[in-house]
Amino acid sequence: MAQTISFPVGGMTCAACAARIEKVLNRQSGVHATVNFASERAQVDLDGPEASVGTVVAAVRKAGFSVDEQSVDFAITGMTCAACAARIEKVLNRIPSVQGSVNYAAERAHVTYIPGIVTPEDLASKITKAGFGATRLDEDQREDPKAKRAAVWRKERNRFLLTFVLALPLFVEMFGMLLGRMETVPVAVQFASATLVQFVCGAHLYRRAWNAVRGGSANMDVLVVLGTSIAYLFSAIVVLFRLDQPVYFEASGAIITLISLGKLMETRAKVRTSAGIESLLQLQPQTAHVERDGVLVDRAVADMHVGDVFVVRPGESIPVDGTVLDGSSDVNEAMLTGESIPALKQTGSDVFGGTTNANGVLKVKATGVGSDTALARIVRMVEQAQGSKANVQRLADRVSGIFVPVVVAFAVVTFLIGWAVTGSATWSLVSAVSVLVIACPCSLGLATPTAIMVGTGRGAQNGILFRNADALERAEKLSTIILDKTGTLTQGRPSVTCLHPASGVSMDRLLAVATSLEQNSEHPLARAIVDHGMAHHATVLSVDGFKAIPGLGVEAQLEGEPALLGSPHYLTDAGYDLTPLPVNDLESEGQTVIAVATGGQLLGIIALGDTLRPDAVSTVAALKARGIKVVMLTGDNERAAAVVARQVGVDDYLAGVLPQHKAEGVARYCAEGRIVGMVGDGVNDAPALAAADVGFAIGTGSAVALDTADVVLMKSELTSVLDAISLSRATLSKIRQNLFFAFIYNLLGLPLAALGLLNPIVAGAAMAMSSVSVVSNSLLLNRWKPEEKRS
Repeated sequence: MAQTISFPVGGMTCAACAARIEKVLNRQSGVHATVNFASERAQVDLDGPEASVGTVVAAVRKAGFSVDEQSVDFAITGMTCAACAARIEKVLNRIPSVQGSVNYAAERAHVTYIPGIVTPEDLASKITKAGFGATRLDEDQREDPKAKRAAVWRKERNRFLLTFVLALPLFVEMFGMLLGRMETVPVAVQFASATLVQFVCGAHLYRRAWNAVRGGSANMDVLVVLGTSIAYLFSAIVVLFRLDQPVYFEASGAIITLISLGKLMETRAKVRTSAGIESLLQLQPQTAHVERDGVLVDRAVADMHVGDVFVVRPGESIPVDGTVLDGSSDVNEAMLTGESIPALKQTGSDVFGGTTNANGVLKVKATGVGSDTALARIVRMVEQAQGSKANVQRLADRVSGIFVPVVVAFAVVTFLIGWAVTGSATWSLVSAVSVLVIACPCSLGLATPTAIMVGTGRGAQNGILFRNADALERAEKLSTIILDKTGTLTQGRPSVTCLHPASGVSMDRLLAVATSLEQNSEHPLARAIVDHGMAHHATVLSVDGFKAIPGLGVEAQLEGEPALLGSPHYLTDAGYDLTPLPVNDLESEGQTVIAVATGGQLLGIIALGDTLRPDAVSTVAALKARGIKVVMLTGDNERAAAVVARQVGVDDYLAGVLPQHKAEGVARYCAEGRIVGMVGDGVNDAPALAAADVGFAIGTGSAVALDTADVVLMKSELTSVLDAISLSRATLSKIRQNLFFAFIYNLLGLPLAALGLLNPIVAGAAMAMSSVSVVSNSLLLNRWKPEEKRS
């Protein structure tokens, strides 16, 4: 059957590119394609069994172009265990060009798709047909997760209470049996009670089991329905045909009741796993005092726009990101940085939505609203991390995918072998029911995502933001950490320490030329020179033809004459003799030296120094104590780099590295087979951060950092790197514990049940508690604290 698809293509630079893609695609059997360079889209007709969406997309990518993808998140309802999540993933991943990941604990699906080939509505429809609910999550339609989980909790509570009340006669019968009494409750009453519990209170189990089987897979509900139905039907046949056999109504009713109780406890525990992100969502106020025609009016934060002017009074939370126009106050930014000490904000300072104004009144101009605020970006990043999967979960996913069929087969074998060995069909049936009931893939499915949810949420509360579960997992395995010098090991605020004019040049002339050349640059060294010049009332001269040479310096026309400013090496290559000046002495002391020349005359040199962070030496020592090799990366010359390297105690250093070559320095250590972390400021170091196995952006909440780094450390303290590694190790430890408990539970429980050593009721209680124990163990991560709070 013929099919036509249209999708966006990236990477085309001219019409020849479009022609090449057409040529490549039309070589495929059964494919006829046209590519529009202007709209950057390809329209493809597929006709024939060999033609498929997958081969078309692969051909475009192989030709060196990209097929633009988009992603969408869905809130999923109706999942009862990890097998449900695996089934939804299977349904989604069957769709051409679609890659879906489902988080059972978070009840979310993150789907990557190619627009034009499939739509979010198509994806939701596929999930719905599989027997689940799917609601698209948009930034402007975000549900209140706390209210949603509270509603789920109430539903599960009411279901349990109804089940317990209807099952009371069965529990009375169980209690009588423990006391040695037979038929404490008449069989007819037991029959009626068990029927109501089985088909009224357990109706949702049957629906979900049917949806699973209809979708071509099985889940926990299938096991429970099989086990309880067998026990109920066996007992019903005994009653209806008046057979001389015991009845097991209390087993089927008690199992459903205990499962309902376990689901209630699991829901309660899962609510707490999301405490981290919910606490972030609650930080932003709902209203703001916006200035309209000189009058303050209260407006909903959702209705604010960039450029709005608003006022924040003492004790209030700042509604959106902005720049202070007037006023001065201390602002508590703990929600961003985890730092409890307030930061002083005054005219020109940046403030962020969700932070708390302490004592003064601030007049602020909005610079970021809605999804463009730092808080919104952080929430998105945490949600993505909580919805992602770690590599360690792959084994559990594979086991969960085949778990239920294997258990059903094991139960059948248990029944047949038990009957053949004991000659008792009744004993064998009870053992088979116990096998069906005790097996539970839920604990396997919850082991990893609950720990990740708690770990990433706990990190967000302390200013440590992990991009995804892979970053959280890799941070534990780091063997080498590369630290950028300026702004990471040092304060990043250099200052002028001394000036050395050349012979016959005044200090005022040297400072005036340097200040003039650097006045339009944002480089930290340039700002230090300009600040020093302004403090000493330097004359600012007119500059034309300004050009920056990255990593070397600047050149321009100053009062009609060519002028240069930059590293000694840069000016030496330009033909200037710096030997009369103490360049080597200053660099050997760790100073950064800047040389200045104009009109063919060397004017002199300026020395700048940057002090180490207070925690630089202790952090490097702590990393080395953990067996991690520490490397310093800097654009400084060899002598200056050696001084700083010796002061902080790093194992190795790379000097004279230009910004565009930092990624090559990272790649050098990656090529040695090391797991490499790169710590930088998240802006200038973006390529290096991306090249590392784990990129740490320190002291920034910028969009660049959030888009590039694997881990964003909102504090400007180097010790946050230690905290991130510590949290990674704590989280992975919990994941391993959870997986151990989940596997050992099934490995021990199934044989005991098969040997008839576990009553079906005990098996049901054990199954219900297995998931609760795994989630509860993950919640212990809430005890984790950063290093400074532990001391």
